[in-house]
Amino acid sequence: MTIAVLAVQGAFVEHEKKLEKLGASCIELRKAEDLAQHYDGLVLPGGESTVQGKLLKELGMYDTIKSQIESGMPVLATCAGLILLADNLEGGESGHLQTMPVTVKRNAYGRQLGSFHTEASLQGIGKVPMTFIRAPYVAEAGDGGVQVLATVEDRIVAVKYKNQLALAFHPELDENDEIHKAFLAMCENRKPL
Repeated sequence: MTIAVLAVQGAFVEHEKKLEKLGASCIELRKAEDLAQHYDGLVLPGGESTVQGKLLKELGMYDTIKSQIESGMPVLATCAGLILLADNLEGGESGHLQTMPVTVKRNAYGRQLGSFHTEASLQGIGKVPMTFIRAPYVAEAGDGGVQVLATVEDRIVAVKYKNQLALAFHPELDENDEIHKAFLAMCENRKPL
């Protein structure tokens, strides 16, 4: 199984290491030509969502990635990746890819010093470690079938919508592999278009 990891900015190498440890091969998406390769799933990593959104357009990858997600490509989005998928950002800003009917609050926990680590239950998986770094959270989950998978301090930090699994935290930074295993299972079970 091959997983494409958006590699224009942010914490993509950690995702690659975890996925490769679980037996997947990874390719990096750095330019439009990279999208011509075959892959079974997509990872949108943490980093700077504004920079990533801008680069997706400048590098000619935006339309193809948006179309792939809308056509059912399984996607794992962490931190900035969650922001990329959101329809709206709190404060009235439109999102980037806008493939998930949620409103996200950026930098919800403050700057780097507002980072923290906890453990909480994730629906379908159980208790997992959660590392939050300048993390967002989902301020509002739309009515259109968004599943809330986890909350921390009454804030939504993990959601699933159709083929999209989006987390406010960084599972790639913890020893636990269950979230990446669940994502690979999503990719395996994907029905051909």
